Amino acid sequence: MSSSPPDGLSVRRATFDDAPAVNELITAADLAVMGWSESSEPELLGWWRIMDLEQNSWVLHHNGSIRAYAVAFPHGETFELDGFVHPDHQGRGLGAWLVERAEERARELALPKLLGFALAGDGRARRLFEQFGLRELRRYYRMLIELDAEPRAPDWPEGIRVEALQLDDARAFHDALVEAFADEWNFVPMPYEEWHELRLVKDPDFDPSLWFLVREGSEVAAVMRNEPDRSGAGFVGALGVRKPWRRRGIALALLQHTFAEFYRRGTRRVTLGVDAENPTGATHLYERAGMHVAFEAIAYGKELT
Repeated sequence: MSSSPPDGLSVRRATFDDAPAVNELITAADLAVMGWSESSEPELLGWWRIMDLEQNSWVLHHNGSIRAYAVAFPHGETFELDGFVHPDHQGRGLGAWLVERAEERARELALPKLLGFALAGDGRARRLFEQFGLRELRRYYRMLIELDAEPRAPDWPEGIRVEALQLDDARAFHDALVEAFADEWNFVPMPYEEWHELRLVKDPDFDPSLWFLVREGSEVAAVMRNEPDRSGAGFVGALGVRKPWRRRGIALALLQHTFAEFYRRGTRRVTLGVDAENPTGATHLYERAGMHVAFEAIAYGKELT
């Protein structure tokens, strides 16, 4: 590594064994800004499975105690950074050191863009990104619903049916999802083989009974991928409706179907993430379904010249 870490700390790469301690770090950072956190070890490990920790992660520690951590990964032409400093160790240059390392690594990989995320309420992180020339590009919401009563039954359009994923339909699910998200900001499609390995083979939480396909005749009209437990909540990982079937109430019905399934399983909170400027108007759809914004994150980025 090209620069000595600040404040007398040591640096190393993250390993999967670090998941409990890193999750504690992320939770502490979230609590300091928002008063709560949805971070969990399974979610963290899920992200790490698509990353090269040996090349693109940094753990700042002292006598084994992790003070700060960051990981980054290539996403199309962008190097995306996710980093955290423990609230007890802020103001010591740890965050700046991590951003410098990420930018340095992006240049080594000849990637022309650097992207980082900060909670909207984290003024310290936002000022740090601005100090390094990153500017606000996009805002994202985490939305949630508390299921205090049994959800209303979905009102499916005539000729539309929903079914749980059968493994033989995995490619059709993938292709429909890629098509539905093609116009999303910063969307980079994952090749089917890589996606299959990540989502259906290596993910210990893969539950095909929580993945839904919506069909009209033999055509796949929409798909939804859900996770059974993210910090005690069900999580909508992806919801996509193909263009010919939009504005027919399918997405709302699919959400209601999913809420009912989580309720049946005893899960009373459901969350999801959404681009605040989603071109399909998804934010308004989720509000119609009874969800509200729990917190907001901001994407910062810059061109590397």
